[in-house]
Amino acid sequence: MATSLYQKYRPQKFPDVLGQDHITKALQGALKEKHAGHAYLFVGSRGTGKTSIARILARELGASDADTHEIDAASNTGVDNIRQLREEAAVLPFESERKVYIIDEVHMLSKGAFNAFLKLLEEPPSHVVFILATTELEKVPETIQSRCQVFTFKKPTQKVLSEMVTRVAKSEGFSLEAACAELIALLSEGSFRDALSTLQKILTSSSDKKVSLEEVVAVTGAPKIGLVQDVLSGLSSGDGEKALSALREAAKANADMGIFALLLVQRLRILLLMRYAPDLGQELAADLPDTDREFLITLSKDAASKIHSETLRKAIQASIETSRSPVPELPLELAVMELSGPKSA
Repeated sequence: MATSLYQKYRPQKFPDVLGQDHITKALQGALKEKHAGHAYLFVGSRGTGKTSIARILARELGASDADTHEIDAASNTGVDNIRQLREEAAVLPFESERKVYIIDEVHMLSKGAFNAFLKLLEEPPSHVVFILATTELEKVPETIQSRCQVFTFKKPTQKVLSEMVTRVAKSEGFSLEAACAELIALLSEGSFRDALSTLQKILTSSSDKKVSLEEVVAVTGAPKIGLVQDVLSGLSSGDGEKALSALREAAKANADMGIFALLLVQRLRILLLMRYAPDLGQELAADLPDTDREFLITLSKDAASKIHSETLRKAIQASIETSRSPVPELPLELAVMELSGPKSA
C-alpha cells in the first residue's frame, strides 16, 4: 500500500462525504442558488473532513487544481506571509473563474498577520474565495469569524467509522470481523484519518485476507475487553482485588494502558447514563459489540452496584495521568484502591 488509505479514499464529491450531511447539504444548496460566499471558516477536530470538503467546495466553485492553493498557517504565521498572499490573490486565476485559497490551522496566524488578513477579507478580490480551517475556534479573532460563513464539523459516530472501515477493508480485498471494525472505530476517537491509519497498519501486518480481533488487539495494543469488564465488575461489587488483578494481567500482556483507560471511561459513562438516562445510555451503547452492551445493561440494573459518578471522575483523572506515569497502570491501580476503600493489613 504505497498510497495511504486516507488519501486513496478521500471523498471527491459531496455525496461521498460521511457524517457531515448538515454541511454538505447547506453548501450544495447555496451553490445551486448561486449564493457562494467569499470566505468560509470550517471548525472541527482533526480528521473530521475539513480539508476534504474544502477541496470539494473549491472544485464546485469552478477552481481548477492550478487555481486552488493550500496554505499551512502553522508555517506561514507572519505579516509578510499575508502581504505575499494579498499580492498573489490580486492576480487573476490561471484558467478558472475563481481562485481559491485553503488556509489550514488558521488559528496559528500571529496577531499582526490576522490584522493584515482582516483587511484582505474586508475588500477581497472578486475572483477570490478563502476557505479557512481550524481546530481551535477560540483563537480566531471575532473580526475574522464575523466575515466568514462558519461551519462546525461533527465528530463521526462509531457506527459511521465502523461502516467506513469495513467498506474500505473490503475494497482492499480484506474481510473484518464486526468486532474488529468496532474496536478500530473506538480507538480513532472520532477521526476518519486515524481510523484509516490504524486500518492500514492492521492490513499491512495481516497474515491473510481475513482480519481477526486478535490481530487488531496485537497491532493497536488494545486490551482484551474481558479484562475491562473484570475491572468494572470489581468496581461494582467492591472487589478491588479482582479489578487490580485484571489491570495486572493487561499490563503483563503489554496492553496499552492509555487505551485501557479510554475503554474503561467510555463504559463507565455509558453504564451511568443507562442508570440515569436510559434512552441516552442505550443510544451510546448501540455502537458497542452485543456482548459488551448486554454486560453493561446487566451491570446498570444492579441496585447494589458501587459504581457512581465519583467512579467515573477518578477513572477520567487516571486516564489523564496514564501517559505521564512511569508505571502506566499505576494511575488506574490507585483509582481502584481509592474507590475500594481502606483495606486492613
